[in-house]
Amino acid sequence: MFLASETAHATTIVEGLAGPTIGQAHPADFLAWVILLPLIGAFINGVFGKKLSQTTVTTIGVGSVFLAFVFAAIEVFRLVGLPDGDYLVLHGWTWFDSGEINVAFEFMLDHLSAVMVLIVTGVGTLIHVFSTGYMREDEGYWKFFSYLNLFMFSMLLLILGKNLVVLFVGWEGVGLCSYLLIGFWYKDMEKAEAGQKAFVANRVGDLAFLIATFILLFYTHGSTDFVSEGGIQSAITHLQGIAPAVGEAGAAAAASGGGEMTLLVICVLYFVAACGKSAQIPLYVWLPDAMAGPTPVSALIHAATMVTAGVYMMARMNPLFAASPTAMTIIATVGGLTALFAATIALVQNDIKKVLAYSTVSQIGFMVLAVGVGNFTGAIFHLMTHAFFKACLFLGSGSVIHAMHHEQDIRQMGGLRKKLPITNITFFVSCLAIAGIPFFSGFFSKDEILFNALTNQIAGGGPNLVAGIMGMLAAACTAFYMFRLYYLTFGGTYRGDPHVYDHAHEEVSMTFPLVVLGVLAALGGFVGIPHLIPDAHLLEAWLAPNFAWLSDAAGGPIHYSHDKIAEVIVIVLSVAIGVAGMLIAKVKYDQPAERLPVAPVGAAWHRILTNKYYVDEFYDAVFVRPLRALARFSYKVIDVGLIDGIFVRGSAIALGFIGDGLRKLQNGDVQAYVTVLVVGLTTALLFAA
Repeated sequence: MFLASETAHATTIVEGLAGPTIGQAHPADFLAWVILLPLIGAFINGVFGKKLSQTTVTTIGVGSVFLAFVFAAIEVFRLVGLPDGDYLVLHGWTWFDSGEINVAFEFMLDHLSAVMVLIVTGVGTLIHVFSTGYMREDEGYWKFFSYLNLFMFSMLLLILGKNLVVLFVGWEGVGLCSYLLIGFWYKDMEKAEAGQKAFVANRVGDLAFLIATFILLFYTHGSTDFVSEGGIQSAITHLQGIAPAVGEAGAAAAASGGGEMTLLVICVLYFVAACGKSAQIPLYVWLPDAMAGPTPVSALIHAATMVTAGVYMMARMNPLFAASPTAMTIIATVGGLTALFAATIALVQNDIKKVLAYSTVSQIGFMVLAVGVGNFTGAIFHLMTHAFFKACLFLGSGSVIHAMHHEQDIRQMGGLRKKLPITNITFFVSCLAIAGIPFFSGFFSKDEILFNALTNQIAGGGPNLVAGIMGMLAAACTAFYMFRLYYLTFGGTYRGDPHVYDHAHEEVSMTFPLVVLGVLAALGGFVGIPHLIPDAHLLEAWLAPNFAWLSDAAGGPIHYSHDKIAEVIVIVLSVAIGVAGMLIAKVKYDQPAERLPVAPVGAAWHRILTNKYYVDEFYDAVFVRPLRALARFSYKVIDVGLIDGIFVRGSAIALGFIGDGLRKLQNGDVQAYVTVLVVGLTTALLFAA
């Protein structure tokens, strides 16, 4: 319907969005090693790891990712010395060439991917180090590091791919690795099913990604390159502009506004894909169950890297989304709603990792909200700070779980600040960061998102106040549930098994990554100091080649407010909300066991939140059970009954029956043959007469 409304092969089109400034490409010296080293590590450990010593597996697993980080840092340093807008390119080979479609296996390092590659390889290295202690006693140690390395390779493909197709290869790769890592302890059926749930939910988003890409190919003449003149930018110009006047059909298409509708459909489909990968409504349900995997998996995949892939994809394709104000409104609304929705569920969770899981869904909601209001820099900024403090929180929870002999119920904890001093300090710092307490990292990135949500205007429309208000409410919930988690875990008095408490301790291999991440969680926000101080937002200046064009001052579609009074009001309100949530949690939960409040389990609101709004039950009733019933019917009735019973075995039975009858006529008795012959002839003569 949408494809018919425009002519694909446009020769004259009106001017659309200017898009990011595309500079000159420069050859990349070490980008291949950034990508290949984790793959080599995955191959060696995956094929030979069972026969290698644990020390060798560790050296290969950790060393490959660390060297990838070193080479990435070298390439980023080279990028710093290039003019703004220039980028590094690694030319691979032509993957396939058919008609107008030409897809090359090429990689690109620009200012946006530079931020991502340092986060992925840097935080990834720390999580690999943590894993050496956490997984030391596991019999699948070698396999675990092979999967981790394979995930790193896939994520780097996603980040560094120069076109949508290469990005999609990495997109699928991280989906596969999440399935392998979430279900790593597959002998436990609950954990295996969690991996399956993640895999299926992501496939829904992946289907939307493919459909959107096929439609987009129709308007790019076979190119999905991010920077070439004939790539995505040409499709945007075509769809935004008036369709070429190819007879009356072209004029009718222009009058109907079909291009805008097609652009909206493409953007919404890509957003559905982002919802699957980045766990947003309605496809968020897989991420909380993904906590069944080992804790380092939660830190790597579900805090710092994979779940932010959807945000990165939308930021990479910012001209496409900025060209559709309706799509941006949808994205902002879903992001704000997800942030608030998940934050309310986290208020009553008692599993230490489940609290962090719903917190992750909520925080990614903030990033999606930022994308929806055109604050792409803020989305990447919060992606970065979130990688620091949430990876620290997940690894901190892993340190607690390891010390507590795999106990995850915070009601069985308390008083652990003396037993786990480093974990306690880094966890507290990360809680301050996520709650937006000045001057920790989350304070800078979260307030930037909230300010832009309440003030930005896209394509002449008003600011998305509803989404901004939902973000404010989510921020209030965040401060409360995070410090509830902290005080129930580290504050008050111990409430669990005394024997477990007596043997609780920390390990150096786990505490070192916590210290590094804790420092980043505390100080990482200073690269994005608010605009109250002119020219102090270093990250915005760095990402200017990718996003500066969006400003209406540069001819872009988004008006950014520079009202310093409004910014101060938002900051003060946000900080007040964070401090209030922290203090309320301290008063209620930093108490001895006998003085802790009793959960109102009988209250309707508490049951609703505890049961996560019954969304899983709804999906089970509407999708899972009917599909399973259909599968059982297809198997028992169609496959076994009809195909096997009638067509396969039925035909064999019929032929056997006929054969048995004919066999009786061929018994070798000559007298019987003569008798049958005489009787037959006599009967024939009688009928003939």
